[in-house]
Amino acid sequence: MSRAAAEDLLPPPPGGVLWGLAGDVRALLMLPAALTMQVAHPAVGAGVDEHSVFRTDPWGRGERSLRSLQLWIYGGEEAADEGRRLRELHRTIQGTDTHGRRYHALNPAYYSWVHATGFPVYRHAARYLVRELTEAEERQLYAEWLQVGRILGIHDRDMPQTIEEFWPYYRKVLADEIEPTVVVRELVDVHQRVPPPDRGPAPLRLVLRILWPLLLPPLARFRRFMTIGLMPPEAREAIGLDWTDEQERALRRFGSVVRAVVPLLPERLRYLPLAREARRAQRLSSARRGR
Repeated sequence: MSRAAAEDLLPPPPGGVLWGLAGDVRALLMLPAALTMQVAHPAVGAGVDEHSVFRTDPWGRGERSLRSLQLWIYGGEEAADEGRRLRELHRTIQGTDTHGRRYHALNPAYYSWVHATGFPVYRHAARYLVRELTEAEERQLYAEWLQVGRILGIHDRDMPQTIEEFWPYYRKVLADEIEPTVVVRELVDVHQRVPPPDRGPAPLRLVLRILWPLLLPPLARFRRFMTIGLMPPEAREAIGLDWTDEQERALRRFGSVVRAVVPLLPERLRYLPLAREARRAQRLSSARRGR
């Protein structure tokens, strides 16, 4: 492998926009919006509907997906291995969508859309939960997201290479493809039956099982609120999800609290595990170079 090709399979460098955003606990609130946009594409929605375990093992699937995403950014040389693993995992996912069209998970248009949703969600959600990105930071974020796409095996020819090219592509997919699929409706349904978490210490799992009938309704409402609220308005409109002025005001109030509180948290609470490890390793490396 050439040096340039090897560099294409490495994550964006430490200190970039993604380095700060993706490992922050606030990213957990952003991910459902991106997932819902992904499955609003009929081909992607059909693939998830027919092949995913999100209904039977939602917590396990969520944990695996989060770890995978973290590896793309904080995994170093492991990022390329994770990209190859994902492509192999999706190689057999195929079928027919609700419009009678054949799909394959690795079809470049579908695979690229799944990845593309991350950029507008990070950009939009950061305004509420972190801060509004500058134009230079938006461009850097997009360049870094393209780099992550290369790790996942997305060719440059299959993704717009500049922000100026991205927005027409994005608007066209929203206008021509996106719809409220079965999976979208389930993800925002406050009455969806979700089992209690099956991870963590046994005493905690027992308590959650007992209290789950009381905890699930408010958690489901909060998930719907954050999923729709942190979704870019044009995507929300394309899918047909309602959002009121009152909800917008509530989201802004919630965001102001999050922006004030999260920066005060200790690192072990503010950053997700792989991000914490990567940040610690980066500090040690910088200290050694400074000697």
